[in-house]
Amino acid sequence: MNWIEAVILGIIQGLTEFLPVSSSGHLAIAGALFGLNGEENLTFAVAVHAATVLSTVCVLWKEVAVLFKGLFSFRWNEETQMVCKIGLSMIPVGIVGVFFKDQVETLFGSGLLLVGVMLLVTAGLLAFSYVADVRQKDTLSFKDAFWIGMVQACAVLPGLSRSGSTIAAGLLLGNKKEQVAKFSFLMVILPVMGEAILDLMKGDFSMQASGFSPVILPVGFLAAFVTGALACRWMIRLVKKGKLIYFAYYCVATGLFAIIYSLVK
Repeated sequence: MNWIEAVILGIIQGLTEFLPVSSSGHLAIAGALFGLNGEENLTFAVAVHAATVLSTVCVLWKEVAVLFKGLFSFRWNEETQMVCKIGLSMIPVGIVGVFFKDQVETLFGSGLLLVGVMLLVTAGLLAFSYVADVRQKDTLSFKDAFWIGMVQACAVLPGLSRSGSTIAAGLLLGNKKEQVAKFSFLMVILPVMGEAILDLMKGDFSMQASGFSPVILPVGFLAAFVTGALACRWMIRLVKKGKLIYFAYYCVATGLFAIIYSLVK
């Protein structure tokens, strides 16, 4: 991988992490087109995922600050409850990460057929959440947080959009659009950052182990961070306006492309 490819992949990650079109799926497609092997693609994917999570913290820093302030007041207030809901939502993906990490990493090298199928599933979820007539409620419950977390755990499959599936699940459970979007972005911060920190401690990001030149990961990280911050703001506005159906059409087109490419390659 050269630095131009790193910038392109970083931009793809930054945009698609928050838009409901699957960042892992797009990185897999781009990796196949660029001729990257599974290990290189996975190493780079972890790095740029960490960049987009950091961009989430920067965009939603006020919400994060309010949550911490409320949490450390040591009262059972709204902020403490939200932190507990976020913690509850992380349990399913934590279990997957601890006990099924090797199987998940294998999926990232399983080819574009799975990516294409999962993009079609993402399109179905987005379309269903758009047409479903669900009565909205004022508060996202602990039960809702758990089920959204279950959906996030399923979204480790490459091609199944994490943001798209969790937002769709939250809307189908009757939660307000802006509330679901922010919850979806906040709930991923600790799992991805925790995975990146563990990989750093194990030395998985050493340049020698990855085979990358010293500039590749920093350039990709920066590109993903900048575009991720822009996409995060944009996505919150799009969810409020109910424009997710257009991404369903895009996922269908991209999913069919990935399936056809995998079959004729």
